[in-house]
Parts: sequence; C-alpha cells; structure tokens
Amino acid sequence: MNRLIKQLPKILLLCIAGILIFQLCASKEQKMDLLFKQFNNIDNGPGASVMVIKNGEIIFKKSYGLADMKRKIPANEYTNYRIASMTKAFTAMSIMILKEKKLLKYDTKLTDVFSDFPDYGKKITIKNLLEHQSGLIDYQKIISKDQKEQVKDEDVLKLYKVQNRLECEPGSKFQYRDADYVLLAMVVQKVSRMRFADFLEENIFNPLEMNNTVAYEKGISTVKNRAYGTTKINGKYMERDQSLVSAVLGDGGIYTSLMDYYKWDQALYTDKLVSLETLNEAFSSGSPTGEGDVCGYGWFHYLSYGRKVIGFAGGTCGFGSAVARIPSEKLTVVVLTNYNAPNSFINTYSKYMKPIVKMYSKPI
Repeated sequence: MNRLIKQLPKILLLCIAGILIFQLCASKEQKMDLLFKQFNNIDNGPGASVMVIKNGEIIFKKSYGLADMKRKIPANEYTNYRIASMTKAFTAMSIMILKEKKLLKYDTKLTDVFSDFPDYGKKITIKNLLEHQSGLIDYQKIISKDQKEQVKDEDVLKLYKVQNRLECEPGSKFQYRDADYVLLAMVVQKVSRMRFADFLEENIFNPLEMNNTVAYEKGISTVKNRAYGTTKINGKYMERDQSLVSAVLGDGGIYTSLMDYYKWDQALYTDKLVSLETLNEAFSSGSPTGEGDVCGYGWFHYLSYGRKVIGFAGGTCGFGSAVARIPSEKLTVVVLTNYNAPNSFINTYSKYMKPIVKMYSKPI
C-alpha cells in the first residue's frame, strides 16, 4: 500500500498527460462524440443531430440517440426537429419577401394592416416587431387560465386586439417577445392573402427544395421522419412533445432536418429569396440587447475577436436548437435536439456552439 501511495504523483501525472494528449490528438469526431455523450444512448434517450458547413461543403454530419423513444427510431440527418425560435428567421424572411414585392414597408404600422387593432397599434411598426422593440406584453401572460385547447397565431392576435396597454413605448428598448413574430406571421397572412404555412411553403421551402420542412399544423400537415420531444423527470426521460403554445407558428412552429437546413443556410449567401442588400440589412441593423448582441431581423449578431457571428437558439416543449454562422469564413454550425430540461430549455447555444465553432473556425 505504501508503495502505491508513493507512486500516486506519477500516476496522476500520467493521467493528466493522457488527457492532454487526447485533447491534442483526438480527432474532431472523437471530440464531438465526447461533447454529445449525453445523447449517445440508442436504448432510451433523446437525440441530437449536428452539422458543420464550410465553404459550401458539409464537413461534419452526425446524429446521436433517438428521434422517437417509443418506437426506438434513431436520429439521423433527415430527422425533422421542431426548431423553436430558429423559426423566427423564416418569419422575418417572409416579411422581407413582401417588402421587396412592395406589399409593405418596415415602417408600416399594425393598424395599417389590421384596421380593427386598438389605437396602441398605431405606434408599433413592422420594424419594431422584427427587432423586438414593440413594447407588447408577453402573450403567455395574458392567455386565459381556463384555456384548454392549444393557442394558435390567430388566437394570439385576438388577445392583443382586446388589450389596451403596452409595457413600454415602442422603439424605446429591446424586449424579447415571441408575440412580435406571431404578429408578423399574421401580417404575412393578411398582406399576402395566404395562410402563413402556405406562404412559407410557396415562397421559401419549395424554391429551396426544402421538401421535408413544414410549419406543422395538426390535422392539416404532417411531419415526415418526425422527432418527438423529450424531457427528464425524476431522472427518467419522458416524451413531452406539446404544450399549450406548441401550435403557434410564427415564433417557433417549423420542423426541419440537417439536410434541409443546409439548403436554407446556403441560400443566405445568395439572392435566391431576396436581394443581397435586403439580406445584409437583416444581418447588420438591429436593436442592441444590452448584453453585447444586436437583434436583427430574426437573427442575433455580434463581434467575436473581430469576426461577425450571426446566430440564434431555440427552446420549446421537448426541443432545443441552435445555429451559428461566421459569414467571413462561410462557416455554419447547426445543432438540433429533441430534448429540453424541465421548465427551462438547455442553453444549446453556449453549451455546444462555442466549443464547436472554436474547433472549426480559423485560429485567432
């Protein structure tokens, strides 16, 4: 025993050296496997799908765990996850498409679109909604306590039509509100005279051949290769796929896969959907959040070591997702999961994005 104790310092040094050697020599795939070890349970655990794109090429793509725990279906690159607030970029793009068609302007007011909207809507512009500066009350706080059926976008609009106050003056400060993008979806629907889900399909998904992507509406559309949301309760994974607000589309209702998201990501370097001038405005202007970020049109952007990073994260009942883009390097990292911790979503962006971006971006 004494001999073993004397050898402990050497053993510890060898262990530390082994860890350092692994960190230096392990392949990126091994490092990724370690990062996502929580999801590497194909017997009874949620799934995650990860993709890294560089210069238009997919240089890493791997899935872990199960897309459907009940049926034991593994996740893969074609698994469609609900991407929660990453949907907001598609809602913003819909507005930009209508703006380029001269069907609305960024200074169009809510009362210009909805003639029966209360007077406080005269102060709220499309740009205020895009940048989360509407001053609106959080819609989840004004849903009736007796509400049993899932709330939809139209229901949220009705809620605001019977309100008579704001939390703050529109345009005065940043306040992240899902309601802003729900109302934008209703603006798209009213101005285009198309259902919002149909507008997305006709103007974004079909042109980009995102054939399996959908703004899901129960009883109207289906989700192919669907991932079902999960959470952990008392140490056990449980399916938790829907909540009272899971049917709202504008702020988080899109399902997509890695392979379809790749097409969306690449389109953002082109003028396939809108002009580059309009795209650049979405990625450059915006509202300072007070935390070093700027909220653009459906995206947050900030500087990291002199490089612009554009990204977003989403969390909803049973799902967590994130994306980070460095346009100067044409580098994109996407993480989609069908897991969310009880009562709060995993901060997928900080937990996974930072180490992956560091792994694949140019050294500083």
